[in-house]
Amino acid sequence: MTTRERILSATTKTLARLLLPAAHLRSPGHARHVACQWALGLRFPAEDLAGLAPEVLRAFATARSEAFWRHGVLIGLTSGHRDAARQHRLYLEDQRRPGPPRVLPPAESPHVRGVALDVRPVEGARWLEEHGGHHHLYRTYDNEWWHFEYRTRRPVRRPHPGARPEDAHLGT
Repeated sequence: MTTRERILSATTKTLARLLLPAAHLRSPGHARHVACQWALGLRFPAEDLAGLAPEVLRAFATARSEAFWRHGVLIGLTSGHRDAARQHRLYLEDQRRPGPPRVLPPAESPHVRGVALDVRPVEGARWLEEHGGHHHLYRTYDNEWWHFEYRTRRPVRRPHPGARPEDAHLGT
């Protein structure tokens, strides 16, 4: 973690503690959760949680609140729901790159369904990989440390998007 990231993390944690009294007034019994969401919203202002399936939004908010308060880990969202047109543009761009696919077509993309999350920073993704299953959030591709999906059961992790099932192994 860089010095800048450490400062932003410490500032976010301090801000969440300062927001606790207001969060308690807003939502008694859930102040820590609310203060965490407010502070992380300020830390990651470009986040767009709109379009996530309701159960995914709940799971993500609960997981990152737990990561924040229990382990001091911040988790931000870089990409969640994508409309089919945006997913199609990303897919076409990916087709021009060498190597295995990194983007699925809209009909196959869990982002279009609102059940996929691309997270940051690396520490947040590590936390989700270790604890996300408690919230039904699982890493689904070996080559994407940042990509998690909401699933009711642990999925078989594949090497990359578009990999055949026989190329997969059980996620760890």
